[in-house]
Amino acid sequence: MSNPGASDTTPIHSIAQLAELLAQGCKPRDAWRIGTEHEKFGFVRPEATVGADAPQAGNTAYATPPYAPQGIETLLRNLHKSEPDDWTSVLDDGRIIGLKGQGEAAGAAISLEPAGQFELSGAPLRTLHDTAEELSNHFDAVRPLARKLGLGFAPLGFHPTATRADQPWMPKTRYGIMRDYMPKVGTMGLDMMQRTCTVQVNLDFGSEQDMVRKMQVSMALQPVATALFANSPFVEGKPNNFLSNRARVWTDTDNARSGMPACVFEKDFGFERYVDWALDVPMYFIMREGRMHNVAGRSFRAWLNGERQDGLEGFTPTLGDFEDHLTTAFPDVRLKQFLEMRGADAGSPEMMMALPALWTGLLYDDSALEAAWELVRARPWEDYVKLRELVPMMGLDTPWGEGTVRDLAAHMLSISMDGLQNRDMVDEQSQTSEWVYLAPLTALAAGAPTQAEHWLERYYGPWMGDASRIFLESEV
Repeated sequence: MSNPGASDTTPIHSIAQLAELLAQGCKPRDAWRIGTEHEKFGFVRPEATVGADAPQAGNTAYATPPYAPQGIETLLRNLHKSEPDDWTSVLDDGRIIGLKGQGEAAGAAISLEPAGQFELSGAPLRTLHDTAEELSNHFDAVRPLARKLGLGFAPLGFHPTATRADQPWMPKTRYGIMRDYMPKVGTMGLDMMQRTCTVQVNLDFGSEQDMVRKMQVSMALQPVATALFANSPFVEGKPNNFLSNRARVWTDTDNARSGMPACVFEKDFGFERYVDWALDVPMYFIMREGRMHNVAGRSFRAWLNGERQDGLEGFTPTLGDFEDHLTTAFPDVRLKQFLEMRGADAGSPEMMMALPALWTGLLYDDSALEAAWELVRARPWEDYVKLRELVPMMGLDTPWGEGTVRDLAAHMLSISMDGLQNRDMVDEQSQTSEWVYLAPLTALAAGAPTQAEHWLERYYGPWMGDASRIFLESEV
């Protein structure tokens, strides 16, 4: 989740002005980049809980670390101290809540999700090889500092053992607003905030037409990504019959701002139509003079039309307000000045790389994008919406036509492979092409178990029903 800024104080005078704000994201092909974000759950390592000198003595093994003391706050500060040329601190009411990249890390950020899920928002990079290097460097930097605190990190889609009450809250003002509002609009919003982790990729577009085609293809196929990356089969220590409980949670978080908006497949879809949809997404907050004002549930459209609403009296809507507002919309593919693919569970480092590889191959090569569009347009929009409801439980075995989603995934991967081969981005050191990062997904399409199915095999086999074993086996 992005940190709000509301830096542009230009008053809004028309919807066209807001559409132009999105259109400013159009870039020439040689400027297209790949930005990968991933989240992971912190946990207290078992050896750190015993002995007077243990960093987490007295704590419970595998518990979620607190913000402070000896928790997430300390890790952020130590990471800043270890690489002072690469990071500056991000504060909320004087408390460190993240790091902003500078120098060699420019464009990247480290932030906290509501229960302390640790997120790397990667820099916009030219190739998947650059992304792999960034990911490896991040783990190498965080791992020793976390170990000194007795902590580890596990990238999973839904927390496998903790109850909601077990989870701490990070001191971010935005999350306090969402915490109060979420139970009013859905049954699982607090679960989304405190007990889910994702991996996503942010990709560019060249024009409005290019954006439309990319968004329609990626929105329709997002449920396939959910099935491929399913990695959350446990809730509070037990299987709950879902392969992606994270995806299930999103079906009743806040449907006014999430899901697969129907407008995406309307004939007049474009920047202005997306703005029109976003204006009806209920507001969370506005920023003024560094202070966040709670306006949860208010209408941005009504505010723009000059209608009186509690909490907004005397404030004029600005472009910065709308930019902040866009970060509070959570569709499966989110449009800002780039496109965010949001349908996958967090997973292993190999799967973290497979996610950007999949979408880069599909969307960054013209022939691949056209082939993906032909694949998508063969079925009505409503079929993909229905698919989104089914894949959290059935995964790749979800029926699709005369076969299953596994067949659809195989077709999707074949197109992506062609797209990456056409990009022909070869790593100078290893002399490998970008398509190598699709290997885990190719295995899945051929019948290998998903991450969720692998963990269930472990649970019913060598773990003998102890889901906590997942933490050390999935640790990065």
